[in-house]
Amino acid sequence: MKATIVNFRMARHHTKGNHMIVTIEGVNSREEAEKLINKEVVWKTPGSKGKEIKGVVKAAHGNKGAVRVVFEKGMPGQAIGEKVELK
Repeated sequence: MKATIVNFRMARHHTKGNHMIVTIEGVNSREEAEKLINKEVVWKTPGSKGKEIKGVVKAAHGNKGAVRVVFEKGMPGQAIGEKVELK
């Protein structure tokens, strides 16, 4: 499945560096998003190096099908708006 990174998971005064909010194509409700918990997500760096940062869907975020993904190490800010692969 294809998905898009929307933003970091944020609080009022700080940002969690490895938690991201992700929207998934074709998922439009909280119930559909909750079925994807514990699925693996992979983000590949654009360019020739092709590094991968893996993550896991941990929870639904809101009522419109977004999910929270926890990646294994800090994600760069340039990843916002990029496509990820849901396995």
